[in-house]
Parts: sequence; structure tokens; C-alpha cells
Amino acid sequence: MRMGDMVRRTGVGERLLRYYEEQGLLTPARLSSGYRVYGEADVVTVRRIRGLLAAGLTTAVIARVLPCLDGDGSRLVPICPDLVAELCGERARITSAIDELRGARDVLDAVIAAGPRG
Repeated sequence: MRMGDMVRRTGVGERLLRYYEEQGLLTPARLSSGYRVYGEADVVTVRRIRGLLAAGLTTAVIARVLPCLDGDGSRLVPICPDLVAELCGERARITSAIDELRGARDVLDAVIAAGPRG
């Protein structure tokens, strides 16, 4: 399928598809004219990328973990031995960021509470 079809199938814009390719996350075939041609596997890959981004992973991390994931679309399964440890590290990083955001919110709540009502 061509770029326009890929955009319709995945809901991901052309610019973002090109970015995924630049980051090594997606490798569509090329016609002799240079046009990109995507297959069903690329649709699955884009969906996985979107899910991993939504989970808080960076594209650099996704580039490392993507080849080590398998699954039926609704559930990803790690297939490389070190992947679970890396994902646990990413989870700890995200948890730390959440804790920092909660602290920032608590400070704002205190400032708001000390202000005039109205």
C-alpha cells in the first residue's frame, strides 16, 4: 500500500511515518521511483509504536525493544531475555516522573489554597 493508504489505515500522518522511518522504527519497501510501499506488517508495527509511545517510551527505547516484541496486536510479549529488565527500568523512570509531577501538583495546591477565595 502507498503512503496515503497507510495514513488511512493507521491514523498516523505522513510526516510521522517518515519520522518513524528516520528513527529506524519502520522500514517500508521502495519502488524504483522512490515511493514507499507498506505492507500489513508495517501497519502492525505502527500500531505497536503508537502503543509503546502511549506507554511513555521514547523512540530511542522503542527502537531497541521493538524487535524483541511479539504478540497478536492486543497483547505484546517480550521474546528477548533482557527486555523485561529494560522495561522494568523504563517503568521505574516513569514512576519517578509521576512522583515528581505529584510533588509539583501538591506545591500548586498549597499556593492555590493560600490565595484569596473567589
